[in-house]
Amino acid sequence: MASTSPALGQHATAAGDPEAASGANAATKMNANSGARPECFRSTAQEILFVLTATMAVAMSSFATGSVTVITSFVGRDLNMTNAEITWISASSSLSSGSLLFFFGSVADLFGRKSLFIGSLGLFAVFSLAAGFSRTGLVLDVINGLMGITSASSVPPAQGILGVIYEKPSKRKNRVFACYSAGNPLGFVFGSIFSGIATQLFSWRASFWLLAIIYLVFTIVAVFTVPNDESTKQPLTWETLRRFDVVGTILTIAGVGMLSASLSLGGDAPDGWKTPYVLVLLILGILAIIAFIFWENRFKYAMVPMSIWQDKEFSLLIAIMLLGFLGFPVTAFWISLYMQRVFHYSALSTAVHMLPMAIMGIIINVIAAMILHKVSNKLLMGIGACSYVVSFLLAAVRRYGDSYWAFIFPCLTLCVVGADFEFNVANMYVLSALPPNRQSIAGSIFQTVTKLCVAVGYGIATAIFNAVSAKPAKSGYYANDPIEPYAAVFWFAMSIAVIGAALVPLLSIGTQGHEQEADGGRADLGDVDVEKEAHGLGDSQEVNEALSIREKKLDIQ
Repeated sequence: MASTSPALGQHATAAGDPEAASGANAATKMNANSGARPECFRSTAQEILFVLTATMAVAMSSFATGSVTVITSFVGRDLNMTNAEITWISASSSLSSGSLLFFFGSVADLFGRKSLFIGSLGLFAVFSLAAGFSRTGLVLDVINGLMGITSASSVPPAQGILGVIYEKPSKRKNRVFACYSAGNPLGFVFGSIFSGIATQLFSWRASFWLLAIIYLVFTIVAVFTVPNDESTKQPLTWETLRRFDVVGTILTIAGVGMLSASLSLGGDAPDGWKTPYVLVLLILGILAIIAFIFWENRFKYAMVPMSIWQDKEFSLLIAIMLLGFLGFPVTAFWISLYMQRVFHYSALSTAVHMLPMAIMGIIINVIAAMILHKVSNKLLMGIGACSYVVSFLLAAVRRYGDSYWAFIFPCLTLCVVGADFEFNVANMYVLSALPPNRQSIAGSIFQTVTKLCVAVGYGIATAIFNAVSAKPAKSGYYANDPIEPYAAVFWFAMSIAVIGAALVPLLSIGTQGHEQEADGGRADLGDVDVEKEAHGLGDSQEVNEALSIREKKLDIQ
């Protein structure tokens, strides 16, 4: 049981022996560094089950999105939903998840990770069960938003625990995070497959009930496999509340929420983008995001150390990944939708046609785990970015009647190559960018950009789809072709992916995940906290950890 498992911890507790705790932590980290099983796990089976559970945590939002992707036409018809309402089934989850990741990152770092992690899995199962009983589109959208909140609360503690256990570069860490990074793209794929099967056998409601069963099982597994969290937890005092970035949290929720809502609603609003409430939401959202950046640069205990964006590699990796991933779920969603609407495929048939994504995803993640520490990660990012471009191009040029095998099959396989390579490289780098006591926030930064770009992508794609549908082409390449509005969405995805590919040459990142360390490696961005302390902006515990990390630089050659 988890209660009897050796504990993981970052610091000695006040009640324990600091030297003994320090020695235990050092032993655990030494084992992790050498590639051996960390001592916080009693067996390899426990370690594997925990890593799998953590992977399912990061897959929550994308699993739910994949589940609804293959049933959109059935749900829309049953609940009489508009295009905007249908896309909001997925967008609401991504929006609420992305808006609250930083909030729960701070909660996890301040008050402990294990309870938050297990509780999030359980609540996700409960809300999934409730979604299956929805009687209106609005209720379904709201419940999916609540599912997004629970997914947001699961990611920071999951990545924070993994970051502590596998703190130093090693081949074992590469394999663990290859599995973890696969959660987002593969969650979408397997969610669509399981949902298609459940819908074919029963109804679209069964897809949500199956999701509830899956996460109930993993909640039980988590109780027995998650190591005890003995990291220093903050007492609920005024000083602790002062360190909690309430203003930053509110600005994040308001800014991202209003911006994404304006983008999603603009296409179906009475006067389009000129509709007053759309413009108001857009302007207020942008202002709130600007205010958030201003606040984070000045608040003593900021959720996000803004200096982290001064690291060129970090900023470029996030930008490249964001520009590619903006089109990944959007393309999969609209391909699935036209399979249902244009070709009248069943949910199961749609899922089968999407199956190449799952197969290629497994293959690419195995390859990534094997080569991440051997092959230039700049090359892997380049392969991923180019795969996105070719994938979206193939989807865009396909017309009604063209071969699935010539266009959609390579499109689906290549977009997974792009997602998995970029996720693995960026995720590994992010976990090297902040000290151990900020690992949950590091996970929040990484996951936030992916969740929010999905919400933004759905909003833009819906607007493009509606605009092209309103004025179909009478001549030219797409003349009288029912696929034309879908193709317009794919052209948008490709154009954004091209920008991401153009940024790859600016990277200078090499291999990651070596067991050995070199003095010539990149200094950890924990140095940011050292600089804060020099100006009276940090606390002594963070500075001591940052100084320790500064002395041991990562080997990224």
